[in-house]
Parts: sequence; C-alpha cells; structure tokens
Amino acid sequence: MPDLLYGRQAVRESLRAGRRRFRALYLAQGGKPHPILDEITGLAAAQGLRPQMVERRELDDSLGDANHQGVALAAGDYPYAEIDDAQKLARSRQQPPFLLLLDQVQDPQNLGTLLRTAEACGVHGIVLPRHRAAHVTPAVVNASAGAVEHLLVAQATNLTTTMKALKDQGLWFVGLEARPDALAFDSIDLTGALGVVVGSEGQGLSRLVAETCDWLVELPMSGRINSLNAAVAGSIVLYHVARSRAAISD
Repeated sequence: MPDLLYGRQAVRESLRAGRRRFRALYLAQGGKPHPILDEITGLAAAQGLRPQMVERRELDDSLGDANHQGVALAAGDYPYAEIDDAQKLARSRQQPPFLLLLDQVQDPQNLGTLLRTAEACGVHGIVLPRHRAAHVTPAVVNASAGAVEHLLVAQATNLTTTMKALKDQGLWFVGLEARPDALAFDSIDLTGALGVVVGSEGQGLSRLVAETCDWLVELPMSGRINSLNAAVAGSIVLYHVARSRAAISD
C-alpha cells in the first residue's frame, strides 16, 4: 500500500524533494484557488502526474480526521538513509557532524515538530530506533510540514550501540534530561562533532542511553511547571547548537 500524504505543505515538500515514487495526486473539487495549489500541480506535472479531482468526502473517508486541506498524494515508502550518509553530508558541507537521536519518541506530533526544527537548524541526519518508536508516517510528514522529506533519517536496531560506534568516529553526545546532576544547556561547548539525544515524552532518556551520553543537560525553569514538552525542549537545544555553530563559522 502506498503512503497517502496529506496537507498542502507536506505534499508540496514531498514533491519538491522528489525522493519518493509518486503514483497519484488528488485534489478536492470546489477548492478555492491558491498559489500553493498552483505550485503543487506544477511540481506534480514535472513528475508526470496530472491531478485527479475528487469529492472532498472521498478524501475525508480515506484520511479520517486528518486535516488534509483538500490535497493528498499517493507516494511510495519513505526512503530511509544509512547513518553514514549523514556523515558524508557533513563532510560535503565541510562542517562537523550534527545529528539528532531520538530515544523512543512515540508521539507523531512531537516527532514531526523535532524533525521540522532539525531541518531548519541544519542537522545532517536523524537516528530513530527501529522498535518502540514512531516512524516516518504520513501523520509525521504532515506534522513536520514536509521537512522530513528533505532530511536523512536512519533507523538503528540498538541506539546505545549506534552511539558507541559514532563515538569511535569522534562524535560527542549531549542528552536532554532534567535531573540534579544535569548541566545548564548553554554552559558547555556544543560546536564540535555532536549528537543531540532527546528522550520519550513520559520517561525521558533510557538508562543506557543516558549513561552513554557525554553530558546531560537541562533547561532552567522559572515557572510553576517544571518541565517542557519533549519537542519544545529539544527544539530549544537544537536551535542553541545551531546558533553556536553559526557564531564559530562567521
């Protein structure tokens, strides 16, 4: 079964990236003209696709409660990368590797948000556990506003083993974890070859992953709520790393 991608941003970015095989583009009848729809149809035409006009009810029936915005794209499987591909990308840009590793993040919205931030911050690659974690589904593509279509996403059977192998290649790892011995996220140098590790929404980092990190950091809190959503906290750290690296290269 092909993936049925939905939402204007997600469909546009998938077509722009051109990394999948596309089978059909569906547009709801009666939709108001919009520049992004013109762009989508143009990109689809370049892929040899002519839009198929369907009743909005058909999209509703196919996609349930999803906010499809009158657009759906039947596409092949998401093209997962190899972990080495991210290293090659970093070398091609003459930059120290910058990776994001996710430890059992299971909520598609959180995963999508982190992927969108990662793409905006210039992350070279993402590593997801193969098991007990959200994968790149149409819901994740939509939540990322299509950013994941431009990213190198790899899957790891064992995240700790993968981290140790990357350490042997010169990477350091900073894990986001609120605990008494954690450092302030902006108190250490994060400009070298680095992997940022974000844990699950409820449990944080697993014990072995936390032990494998070189640093554990937290975000200082001043309000009555003593924690942030995993995607928000992870995004803050990613942006801090990106700005720190940009300052070094300027």
